[in-house]
Amino acid sequence: MNLDELQSVRDSERRTDSLQQLRESFYADAGEFIQELREKRERAAERADDPFDAPEVDRLTSEIKAAEETVEAIYEKRLGKLVKAASLAAADMPAGTEGMTAEEQQLFDTLVEEIRANRQHVLDVLAGEQSAPDGPTGGEGPRGAAGVRGSGSAGAADAGVESPGAPTDRDDQSDGTVDAADAMGKPGSGSPSAPGSGPDDSGAPSAPAGQGSDRATERNNGEAASGRDRGASRPAGDESESSTADVDRERVRITADVGAILGVDEREYDLSENDVVQLPRANAEPLLERDAAERL
Repeated sequence: MNLDELQSVRDSERRTDSLQQLRESFYADAGEFIQELREKRERAAERADDPFDAPEVDRLTSEIKAAEETVEAIYEKRLGKLVKAASLAAADMPAGTEGMTAEEQQLFDTLVEEIRANRQHVLDVLAGEQSAPDGPTGGEGPRGAAGVRGSGSAGAADAGVESPGAPTDRDDQSDGTVDAADAMGKPGSGSPSAPGSGPDDSGAPSAPAGQGSDRATERNNGEAASGRDRGASRPAGDESESSTADVDRERVRITADVGAILGVDEREYDLSENDVVQLPRANAEPLLERDAAERL
């Protein structure tokens, strides 16, 4: 596993309304990958004369933060879909349950059981077979702590379930300071355009529904944005790098909201202020010239 795979999974999850296929050990593998990065950082700090000013230590710290935030974003996006699937399954309706991780399958089974038990309790109350509780007493309701867990599940559903097919216009979120077309090498930008690809002249492509809320979640951890490396939007598990092997890259920090661009390596980059990303040099140069990015 690597950071590029994690970011690809995150981007794919954002584009679909259903759970994408993940191996059962996905979160365990992600944890092992992050732990390996921490161990590398410790060894780099031991070798450095000044670990607080060592470039390799800084780079590994940024990768660790980016990996942690990416996995958290994946989980939060999948959680809303999982709660929706559990509510359908509890009502004996078709629900997509393939491709869940071991942790997600356990949560799904628990949610289905608790939803069914809570529904039956409500039906019994309506039928006069049971009396409704007077109010919260701090004790357990029907089936143990079902009431507590059920309330948390409902909150997760409110937070994660989206209305499918409701696109948002990224142009409305931009402050207009930087034209994303310049970074993609369109005519007049001084950089070559990507062969055979690129958005139309109307502007940057619109983002799928819910993507703004995901970015807000990813920014909530202080300086978290300084460690994000934006990855390619290609299918999960595709480890081919043949299309990017020969592209010269620049590691930069984005200093203004740019939006989505298509790189000369035919990969999509979603650039926001304070993002740290490795861009193709042909895309990075226009941003550097317009003070929309700074070289690291």
